[in-house]
Amino acid sequence: MEKAKLDMLVVDMQMGSVKAFDQICRHFHSSLLRFSFKICAHEQMAHDAVQNSWLKMAKSIKSLNDPRAFKSWIYQLVRWQTLDLLQKVNNDVLDFNTDKVDVAVTCEIDHSDLLSLIDCLPTIDRQAVYLFYLEQMTLAEIAIVVEVPIGTVKSRLNRARQFLKNKFTLKE
Repeated sequence: MEKAKLDMLVVDMQMGSVKAFDQICRHFHSSLLRFSFKICAHEQMAHDAVQNSWLKMAKSIKSLNDPRAFKSWIYQLVRWQTLDLLQKVNNDVLDFNTDKVDVAVTCEIDHSDLLSLIDCLPTIDRQAVYLFYLEQMTLAEIAIVVEVPIGTVKSRLNRARQFLKNKFTLKE
């Protein structure tokens, strides 16, 4: 979707347009689900996080001052909701067990599959790679979503590239 069209839809949505909300929802929903899943590795949790994000967004869309920031804002909302649900799961499990449960993806490396290698990256690097390469966000947008300086995003992407390069080199 063109940036200008998205900006206009956001403004329309802020004025109460259900049609604009529906178009934005259709455009972003599957990408937001994939992003949430990359964080939590649990399909139902990802669905819940995205649904919660849409509800929060609908309630607070009027507080968004710059429609151009919508994409970063909605991804940040999804990230927060996903992390909140992960924290809740960890706390619930901790109530029953004394050991902290790691909800991270179990990494089975298939050196011939780039996506499986990306899934083996640490969560913070995986999020940066996903947003930069698969969602084609700018470094500034990613910095907003993951709440770190742009330089940190650059170093995470560089570290991820090095990891992937080393894993592909080992294959040969």
